[in-house]
Amino acid sequence: GAAIVGDAFARPLANALEATPGRWDLSELRLLVSAGVMWSSQVKETMMRHLPGTLMVDMLGSTEAHGLGSAVASPGSTGTARFRLGPHALVVTPEGKRIEPGSGEVGLLAVRGLTPIGYFKDPEKSAATFIEVEGERCSVPGDWASVEDDGTITLLGRGSVCINTAGEKVFPEEVEEALKLHPQVADATVVGIPDERFGEVIAAAVELTTGGSGPSETDLIAHVKEHLAGYKSPRHVLVVEAVGRGPNGKADYAGVRTRIIEHLATENAGT
Repeated sequence: GAAIVGDAFARPLANALEATPGRWDLSELRLLVSAGVMWSSQVKETMMRHLPGTLMVDMLGSTEAHGLGSAVASPGSTGTARFRLGPHALVVTPEGKRIEPGSGEVGLLAVRGLTPIGYFKDPEKSAATFIEVEGERCSVPGDWASVEDDGTITLLGRGSVCINTAGEKVFPEEVEEALKLHPQVADATVVGIPDERFGEVIAAAVELTTGGSGPSETDLIAHVKEHLAGYKSPRHVLVVEAVGRGPNGKADYAGVRTRIIEHLATENAGT
């Protein structure tokens, strides 16, 4: 088996398998486990074509909360946001009330059992993350989700990067997934940038498989609208050489936000 970090690891592997199919004997690779970063359905499906005997599993968790959930991919079922809750996991309101399956409510993922003591020298953050739910101490790292009728959860995203545009909440991961469905998009990071009218508008940094040439900003915005509601589509798209992920494969949301704001300021100054 092998452990990977979502598309940051999986996309280069998928590209290599596509470029040179049959080059490696991977018949003994029984398990691929991913955590920490989105493993998009498009990349999973590509890998499944070359690794039909490999079980592919997304693990949902964080440093503060292990065992939140998992998702096993299979042909025709390679979604990125649907998870089965772990044995000690649940979804709660910000006030600590359990959300029932099929209620339509959105809440925060939590896990009971062995939890950290707290953040070092940060009592405020510790108090906000480690709360009591139904008489038990729980870790609530800040991931939002809804609970479906069958008890599975649909992961929406981390609240700290949620975009509020004209009163509507948009989670970057959903828009990033839609962008990555475009065949010429290698990677994407989506952020909210300040806007006088809407409070925030959605903006994206996009890395293309074809380098600098490829679909235009208008093309990419239209592509997202084919998959999501119009208010979730980016207002601005900046094509970059690389979106600039950290060594752990995680998105640099603050860095991308700064790059887009600076680019727009330069662009406006030149008009």
